[in-house]
Amino acid sequence: MFTVVGEVRVDPSKGSVGFGSGLHGWAFTLKQFSEMYADKFKIDLVKLMNRLWGENFFNPQTKKWAKQKDNDNKRSFCMYVLDPIYKVFDAIMNFKKDEIDSLLKKLGVTIKHEDADKDGKALLKVVMRSWLPAGEALLQMIAIHLPSPVVAQKYRMEMLYEGPHDDEAAIGIKNCDPEAPLMMYVSKMVPTSDKGRFYAFGRVFSGKVVTGQKARIMGPNYQPGKKEDLYEKTIQRTILMMGRYVEAIEDVPSGNICGLVGVDQFLVKTGTITTFKNAHNMKVMKFSVSPVVRVAVEPKNPADLPKLVEGLKRLAKSDPMVQCINEESGEHIVAGAGELHLEICLKDLEEDHACIPIKKSDPVVSYRETVGEESDQMCLSKSPNKHNRLFMKAQPMPEGLPEDIDEGHVNPRDDFKTRARYLSDKYEYDVTEARKIWCFGPEGTGPNILVDCTKGVQYLNEIKDSVVAGFQWAAKEGVMAEENLRGVRFNIYDVTLHTDAIHRGGGQIIPTTRRCLYACLLTAQPRLMEPVYLCEIQCPEVAVGGIYGVLNRRRGHVFEESQVAGTPMFVVKAYLPVNESFGFTADLRSNTGGQAFPQCVFDHWQILPGDPCEAGSKPYVVVQETRKRKGLKEGLPDLNQYLDKL
Repeated sequence: MFTVVGEVRVDPSKGSVGFGSGLHGWAFTLKQFSEMYADKFKIDLVKLMNRLWGENFFNPQTKKWAKQKDNDNKRSFCMYVLDPIYKVFDAIMNFKKDEIDSLLKKLGVTIKHEDADKDGKALLKVVMRSWLPAGEALLQMIAIHLPSPVVAQKYRMEMLYEGPHDDEAAIGIKNCDPEAPLMMYVSKMVPTSDKGRFYAFGRVFSGKVVTGQKARIMGPNYQPGKKEDLYEKTIQRTILMMGRYVEAIEDVPSGNICGLVGVDQFLVKTGTITTFKNAHNMKVMKFSVSPVVRVAVEPKNPADLPKLVEGLKRLAKSDPMVQCINEESGEHIVAGAGELHLEICLKDLEEDHACIPIKKSDPVVSYRETVGEESDQMCLSKSPNKHNRLFMKAQPMPEGLPEDIDEGHVNPRDDFKTRARYLSDKYEYDVTEARKIWCFGPEGTGPNILVDCTKGVQYLNEIKDSVVAGFQWAAKEGVMAEENLRGVRFNIYDVTLHTDAIHRGGGQIIPTTRRCLYACLLTAQPRLMEPVYLCEIQCPEVAVGGIYGVLNRRRGHVFEESQVAGTPMFVVKAYLPVNESFGFTADLRSNTGGQAFPQCVFDHWQILPGDPCEAGSKPYVVVQETRKRKGLKEGLPDLNQYLDKL
């Protein structure tokens, strides 16, 4: 298989596949073993790599190679690669002291003084790491098989750069040109030995980053022509990060990775650094997972709260995936991609970032609020001074539209006519109404919309900003459990406004809009949505039955089961609600004798079956638990407090 990238097929005999153990830190490729044996066989390295894989057999008596297996022939991979490894394992794990010493001499492995008295598994780890270090195998594979920046950036530029593909920055990236304007993407923040400070670590795509150079630091929310999320500052120091060592250098040309000092104050996680005034951002890294599992944290000693707050800021910087949220109720929430990710984040928070003992709640899953059908009545809310009235309804979005908004196919920056045509063709929205989408929410980009369906209302544009603010508030904190809304379309049908502008200010309109939206939600069959993982499980055929049992108990369902061609392994794909995923891996392993290996990634949101307004139902229990956790009043919201009589 050849593409623009070159060959994308992997082949052990070409050295593009590594074998090893991540846990014990050793790995090898056939290239390394060929280097060991090349002198002995007096064979060219590349030829020997081909001989050590596949249907290649060696006869030790006749010293000849063959393609068929005979009585005396042994498969070369087993004989020259696996057997030496098995010998090392056997000698060390069975404590054969004399054998170990002679083996280590043959392998050229010297044991350090502090490791001399180790035995069993501890010694095995040390020996294998010294003999076949994983880093060396990986580095060799990267250096030989991945395209260089000069080659890769020619075809990657279009995917990496958000601006026009013919401006100076784009051409500089495409040619990996050290003389072009500087374009650097900072992908992560690395904690330094200096408490609370970070190196901005990233790659120079074009130009040259120089110590003392004045540059534009553009965060992910920067939009060309605007001042938001843009800083013009001097780069204090450019450093080379090699393993544990950090070395200050004068400049770094395009195609290299480096760290910058002094940029961490202006960027949270990622960003673009440039000297080109009209540059656009480099595309922000997208993760296939979404932070849906949350834990509330608090210090064991209340006096340590400032340290916890500072620690959370550092954690948010150092991990591009984690989210640290400060709830209005005073809770500090850490949101991660799953159970394991959260565990690691909290360990880092306690030991490295905050350096204080912390208490954590049980993992909590974030839900979304939505509606089941259109509001069964027109909802009216009057402003506190009774001079302004809003008439609105809520309805669910067509299936697929929230996902389109998430993925950016429909977004607030689109041309309103183009967007209306798209919504009309794909989702059968009325074109006139689709042109009058006031905004998306929450945060101005979320999967809920506010549509102006009014006809000939005076002063409407004057209150638009206030209505939008009320909508953003309601979309961020829904009526049932103050969770974000998802997949809801609100229609404004009529507005009655006071003629005097002083009586229709933000103080009158914003809370009224929120009350009206809450009433719309409560009259449109409110529902809860839960996050769902796509779970891919690999296992042998005998273990498939155990998988079904575990998934059925956890409300999961299998939608695909296939055998991996040429192997006895099966791949089972299933949807598993995140709420049911705690302890899933352990449960699965105990039911399949440790033969099943699951991988979970966030896939989609689905409606949690049941009515949250019906006491005893699953959604009702979730709503009550969430309200209790957030310090809200128990029970259900009362429609009458949001709805006014005509």
